[in-house]
Amino acid sequence: MLGVYEMTRVEVLRDLFVWAYERSTQEYLSIKQDLAEPDPLRLVWRDVIKQTIREIVMHPDRDAMDLIIAAVDSDIPDSDKTDVRALIADELRRLHEGVLARYGLRPSEFTRWKLQFRQACQP
Repeated sequence: MLGVYEMTRVEVLRDLFVWAYERSTQEYLSIKQDLAEPDPLRLVWRDVIKQTIREIVMHPDRDAMDLIIAAVDSDIPDSDKTDVRALIADELRRLHEGVLARYGLRPSEFTRWKLQFRQACQP
């Protein structure tokens, strides 16, 4: 800073900026390589998936598989039905408190569904 203010040498500041820019670019490229490509099927049918998950959690008294089959059969072509059903089941299995906003759900709704789901799974 002394070189910039007192000696009016901006080369030092320029070198610092170039170094920081190059480092930032290298970090970006390394992070970009680690990221996986998004699933195209999940992107195409994301609204159906979200709506189905929401319906399942909002209606814990109804059978989840029946809701999944009804949603998939009404909107999705035959070639994608099996894969979308699997995606919905996978999303439902991985559902937790941290992703409730994605589906427009409240924690109380999720807790009620989770309790109902546990009771249904016990013999």
